[in-house]
Amino acid sequence: MVKDKIILGIDPGTLIMGYGIIHVKNNKVELIAMGSIELKKLETHFLKLQKIFERTDYLITEYKPDEVAIEAPFLGKNAQSMLKLGRAQGISIAVALSKNIPVFEYSPRKIKQSITGKGTSSKEQVAAMLVSLLKIKTLPKHLDATDGLAVALCHSFQKNATSGEKSYSGWKAYVTQNPKKANLK
Repeated sequence: MVKDKIILGIDPGTLIMGYGIIHVKNNKVELIAMGSIELKKLETHFLKLQKIFERTDYLITEYKPDEVAIEAPFLGKNAQSMLKLGRAQGISIAVALSKNIPVFEYSPRKIKQSITGKGTSSKEQVAAMLVSLLKIKTLPKHLDATDGLAVALCHSFQKNATSGEKSYSGWKAYVTQNPKKANLK
């Protein structure tokens, strides 16, 4: 088991994408960075996807994470919103996999449960717990950043990262495990 690793956590979004980067060494967690990427002002969905690609690529190049953890889309009533969110998530996954970085996916409920002990916690409750756990002095402008950080921390808490959660070791593994999503016909 690796005792020293950097984890990039991503809270995908088409209006705001949150991220958090932590360093885990001998079971101690240190905050490296967190932030958000505002996408609201971009005119088309495709420009938003391009920005997500560019920023995810930058974060991976700059911080060299050993693993990427990402929040899974939650089921909603608006199919169009779900499709757009899935595309945003897929872009970040594709960037990580193209660099042979393992990707781990966690449900919103699992993330909240691992941070606060309650799967129905609010963004504010998650942020407050992160302030306590990681000694954060100032909260970011958008709580999407703390959500991204929560994804990374959730992943670090997992004793066995493949315990029921999806993980992919590369693009080929993703396509093999998700043939319907990767419809290559």
